[in-house]
Amino acid sequence: MDGFTVSNANRWMDAGGIRDTKSLSYSDGIPSLGGAKNSENTTQLSFADTLKQAIGSVNTMQLSADKAAQELATGRTDNVADVMVATEKADIALKLMVQVRNKIIDAYQEVMKMQV
Repeated sequence: MDGFTVSNANRWMDAGGIRDTKSLSYSDGIPSLGGAKNSENTTQLSFADTLKQAIGSVNTMQLSADKAAQELATGRTDNVADVMVATEKADIALKLMVQVRNKIIDAYQEVMKMQV
């Protein structure tokens, strides 16, 4: 079965995909929300904690893009390129978060359909 499976998700997380959610990056052919590698002495986060951090990161990007747009609209800055980059980063992060949410909901619905 191709696609996003549990084993693929574990490999993606071990590759550093969700360890550092401060910036978007693209490394080793895997789009991710950060490029930092996990060291052996760090503690492992639970799935819920990882999701909370990712949601917090998306929220931070959205707030940053809103602030940049307000500064551009009020004339405090004239750097349109930086505003567009911040807006696009926030948009891509939000789209990724929505897709992750959809996959989680689909997985939950499949588990609920299982016969016990």
